[in-house]
Amino acid sequence: MLRQGPIPPFLHGAIEYVAGVLLIAAPFLFGFEASAAVALSIVAGVVVIAVAASTEGPTSLIDSLPITVHLLLDFALAAVLIAAPFLFGFSDESEATAFFIVLGVVHLLVTIGTRFKAPPETAEPADAGTMADEMFR
Repeated sequence: MLRQGPIPPFLHGAIEYVAGVLLIAAPFLFGFEASAAVALSIVAGVVVIAVAASTEGPTSLIDSLPITVHLLLDFALAAVLIAAPFLFGFSDESEATAFFIVLGVVHLLVTIGTRFKAPPETAEPADAGTMADEMFR
């Protein structure tokens, strides 16, 4: 489950930092009118940055959150972003609705496409040369 996609963990982390900043800036860039959309966007942006900064990985500041928890939080965040306009009552505001749904779908696709763990390496026996020598004696 954690080895599925082509996106390396470093790129996933970098995308999350950018997404967090975008979420924080979106109400001002796109002129959200609903206070629920503004508040949710800013809070979600802070949460995304905090999760990215605390997850074990190459872009982390403090390696305290396991990858599996991060993965579950990513799926939950994507679902909340997609459902937010309808749950929080700003679905009549087209800019905010489109932003949340598009960002939620993109976040879901990035999460599905990330290779959180490297494939297992094939280990060679410690004495491979010795074994070959013995085979040809």
